[in-house]
Amino acid sequence: MDHKQLKYFLALADTLHFSRASERCYISPPTLSRQIKQLEEEVGAPLFIRDNRSVALTPQGQAFIQYAQATLASWRQFKSECLDEDKPLSGELSLFCSVTASYSFIYDLFARYRQDFPQVELNLLTGDPANSIAQVQGEVVDVAVAVRPRNLPQGLEYLSIGRSRLLFIAPTMKCPLSDLLAQHRGELPWHQVPFIVPEHGVLKERLDVFFKKKALQPKIYAHVSGHEAMVALTSLGFGVAYVPEVVLEQSPFRNQVQTLGLQSEEIEIGLVCKRKRLQDPVVSALFRVAARLFAA
Repeated sequence: MDHKQLKYFLALADTLHFSRASERCYISPPTLSRQIKQLEEEVGAPLFIRDNRSVALTPQGQAFIQYAQATLASWRQFKSECLDEDKPLSGELSLFCSVTASYSFIYDLFARYRQDFPQVELNLLTGDPANSIAQVQGEVVDVAVAVRPRNLPQGLEYLSIGRSRLLFIAPTMKCPLSDLLAQHRGELPWHQVPFIVPEHGVLKERLDVFFKKKALQPKIYAHVSGHEAMVALTSLGFGVAYVPEVVLEQSPFRNQVQTLGLQSEEIEIGLVCKRKRLQDPVVSALFRVAARLFAA
């Protein structure tokens, strides 16, 4: 088996979806299916159970995850030890972030990194920022942009690259929700307010604290994956949301929402990777570039 097949396997094991995994790996779904089938033939056991509607890991597939991760980690370590210091840095680096982060933080970082190390291949994956740390822990990517949690898991390295206020937002369009808010300029009737909340992650934890302080059993309109989608649903009048200011600034719907005059708190945003991955010159170089760029 080759290392690309192991990467394809881990992508499919993470997404459990052939189309999403093939997009992540920059190959077609039929090619991914053939590669997985070849891998299963070499392993001698099925790694996935698949039908027309779903994909699931077999017990052998679940066990194979650790082997694939360890093999790729050992290969990356070996390659880094073989690098000739007199030659330009080369290799691959994958990074996971939200769509907003790709505009607000990562564009400048990648531009500077590419200028300094043009022979390194950069791969960018976007998705729900609540999944950032899990993507790193599962070794789906080398580095991720993540909101710093209250307790950073052991074995991870974190480099702050910015901060953002958290804001309660509401629609500006005329709708039952905006009418309700207009009638209560003081303390809002929170028990009547529908909320659009993230499925999980730091922002959900912050909201849970807010609800607890208010002794509120919230009226939830929707659980949403991704901060950008929360702004969109809010602009349509479906509920109030709690989002980072940096997301609101980049949103095409920023003029269709209003901020509520409530005391706000901040989140810290940074790069996260497994500490052992800093032994890879490609990864450590990214952290050095980021430290210089965002300290300025």
